Formats: sequence, structure tokens, C-alpha cells
Amino acid sequence: MFAWLSANFVNIALVAVLVLIVGLLLRGMIRDHRAGKSSCGGNCASCGACHGCSACGNCPSVSSAGKEG
Repeated sequence: MFAWLSANFVNIALVAVLVLIVGLLLRGMIRDHRAGKSSCGGNCASCGACHGCSACGNCPSVSSAGKEG
């Protein structure tokens, strides 16, 4: 067992560092979401994500469609 760990130490350390980085990124994204921060600036005229879908939730077509139903 010790021989396997010593032979694969670099791989184990690399995976551990990558898992740590991904975990920190997820934690930051969750904190931003809970704080109400988002990437949507509310300017639907220049938004590339607004095509009548609910991508940002602030699009006039989405907002009016939700009120009709």
C-alpha cells in the first residue's frame, strides 16, 4: 500500500488541488447566489441570453408571458 501511495503521490496531490479549487469556486458561486448577485445586468436590449426564454428572468417577453398565464 505504501509503495502504491509513494508511486502515485504526484497524481494524488494534483487531484486534491483540483478538487480544492473546484470546491472554492462552487462555494463562491453559492455565496454570490445567496447574496442576490448575478451576471444579469437587467439591460435586456443588450442581453445576448434573452431570446424569449427565462435565462435572465428580466426580459419583457418573459415577464409579460408569466403574467398572462
